[in-house]
Amino acid sequence: MMKLMLVVGFLATVLMLQTTMARPQNDVEVLEYESDNIGIGGYKFSYKLSDGTTRTEEGVVNNAGQENESISIRGSVSWVAPDGQTYTINFVADENGFQPEGAHLPK
Repeated sequence: MMKLMLVVGFLATVLMLQTTMARPQNDVEVLEYESDNIGIGGYKFSYKLSDGTTRTEEGVVNNAGQENESISIRGSVSWVAPDGQTYTINFVADENGFQPEGAHLPK
């Protein structure tokens, strides 16, 4: 089950990065970056780019060492579209699957 959750989290990350990277790339600078990942027990990271893109994510291990061990991932990604509108997707990936929410999702 934990492997499935890690795969779901990875695929969600790839999907969101592709969405962010689909825009024309200019000289974008990293304004802020934080990462806390020692490889066990969970992780968290965040970044902010000069083009208005932001990303935060945190993963925690539930029931560590038990048969029903799983990981829960929560995060958010925001970007400024060519129309000037800021779009945000908040998401959870856990034993219930990938659950995105967003108010102004582009089509």
